[in-house]
Amino acid sequence: MEIGFIGLGRMGGNMVERLLRDHHRVVAYDPNAEASAAASSKGALTVKDLSELTSKLKSPRVAWIMVPSGQPVDDTLAKLSANMQANDIIIDGGNSNFHDSVRRYEALKQKGIQFMDVGTSGGIWGLEKGYCMMIGGNAESFKFLEPIFKSLAPADGYAHVGGPGAGHFVKMVHNGIEYGMMQAYGEGFDILQACDYSFDLHQIAKLWNHASVVRSWLLELAENALSKDPKLENIQGYVQDSGEGRWTILEAMHKDVPAPVITLSLFARFYSRRPESFTHKMLAALRSEFGGHAVKRASAE
Repeated sequence: MEIGFIGLGRMGGNMVERLLRDHHRVVAYDPNAEASAAASSKGALTVKDLSELTSKLKSPRVAWIMVPSGQPVDDTLAKLSANMQANDIIIDGGNSNFHDSVRRYEALKQKGIQFMDVGTSGGIWGLEKGYCMMIGGNAESFKFLEPIFKSLAPADGYAHVGGPGAGHFVKMVHNGIEYGMMQAYGEGFDILQACDYSFDLHQIAKLWNHASVVRSWLLELAENALSKDPKLENIQGYVQDSGEGRWTILEAMHKDVPAPVITLSLFARFYSRRPESFTHKMLAALRSEFGGHAVKRASAE
């Protein structure tokens, strides 16, 4: 097949390479000249703007966008759809909010353009291992696009999970679960390194990846990280979030579903960004006031 691809960052660039390996024709665009040059060197036809991209595709056109969620997606869709026709298909493979995907589906439907939301997991390892793809939208469009999904995913690594927004909803919950799993691993290894035994954390991570009930790809990544930096001395404990955990919690609240692990794992990330937490200062102050417990005084500047 042939496909237009917009967004050639860490994941997008690798996805293009994987498509090219399977002999798809890729017309690619990214405002970053280096990213475009890298895609061109792999065999993609790179263009200077979205208008040129659509002009290089045959009908029905297929365009895949991998840009940051929110306004960048809306801006890209507006420019892209202006040069597309009925029966063309636009795929959003980023981490968009599923509410936005439903809205975008309806808006593009008015122009006769199909919109597919594809939750994509695999990170920087996707080039080698393939991407897990959770696909929402029109079932007929899914069937038409299946050769692309087969090239990007490993065997059994893609599925049409429902109508508009369903793909991004499943990816949202997937990332919420990921938050909880990462937090549990983080806390477990923290206990191991804080105890009186001199554990080799890399050894334990490697051990647990063989027949243990807690083995997983995340634990393989932990093993890999610990092999390079056994005490993680070169990493700052600042953890960002890209939104999906927040959206998962909001949906849980909306549906009265208790999700304490995912919720607390998100809040733990917030704490990681506050080296001087006022909450903890208040706790220390209150313990001192009611029980006379000692406090550590802030150093004078």
